[in-house]
Order: sequence, then C-alpha cells, then structure tokens
Amino acid sequence: MKQYLGIVMLLSLCIATAGCGSSSNSNSNNINGSWTANLTNPDGSPAFSFTTNFTQQSGTSISVTNFKFTTASPCFSGDTTETGTFGLSGNFSGNVAGTFGMNVATMLSDGTNNQLSLQGAVSGNTITGTWALTGASGCDGKGAFTINKMG
Repeated sequence: MKQYLGIVMLLSLCIATAGCGSSSNSNSNNINGSWTANLTNPDGSPAFSFTTNFTQQSGTSISVTNFKFTTASPCFSGDTTETGTFGLSGNFSGNVAGTFGMNVATMLSDGTNNQLSLQGAVSGNTITGTWALTGASGCDGKGAFTINKMG
C-alpha cells in the first residue's frame, strides 16, 4: 500500500510540475508576430502608419519583415531598410516588458537618405514611445507612437 501511495504521489507531482512549466500561451504576449503602428505629430494629428512582423533573434536583435507603410509619404517613396532591437526586462506569466528601438531608412533617387527612428517600451501587446524623422527638407519631424500586436 505504501508503494502504491508513493507512486500516486510521484505521478501527481510530475503532472503538477508539467502544468507549471506549460508554455501554451508563450506566443500570446511576446514580441514575435504581426504589429500595426500609428505615429502622431506633437499636436496629435496622424503622421505615419505601418504594419510589420517582428521576430526576436539572438541577443537584442529583432527581425523586421513584411514592413509596409499604410500611409503614403514622399519621404519613403523608395525601398526601405528596417532594423530593430528589443531589450527584455521581464517575462512574467507570459507578459513581455522591455525596451524597443527601430529604424527605417530609405535612399531616394536624388541621393537623400531619410531616417525614421523609434524608441520606446514594450508592455505586453503594446509598444509606446517617441519617433524622430531626419532627412530631406519636409521629411523631418517628431512625435509619439503606439504599436499594437494584431490578433
């Protein structure tokens, strides 16, 4: 009987331990996935919007793919190059928190290089912060942004 009780307790402990380590929601609140961004000017008016996919790479690097501006802008009429960083500061109960950085650059046909830089913080499925645009005349500015995870 003692042996049977010991086996039952051991099995119960194994099942409980496996449940605690479950990662069934590991993708619900992490940086990996599809995101949509809205950038606003200091007066609150819309500046830029885009959609993209983020995938955490080794270290703090983020792969930025399927990037697409959803607002037209002569500042980004050419091909763009996107890079990103994510500094994890916590991952408790599947909730991601940390620092975020992203750069979008384009080289226009006249040789002008426009650079959009975003700096902010990740909290769960939302990234907030500030942006700055430097480059050609009329392609400069700054403001705030919110990026939300889709789905």
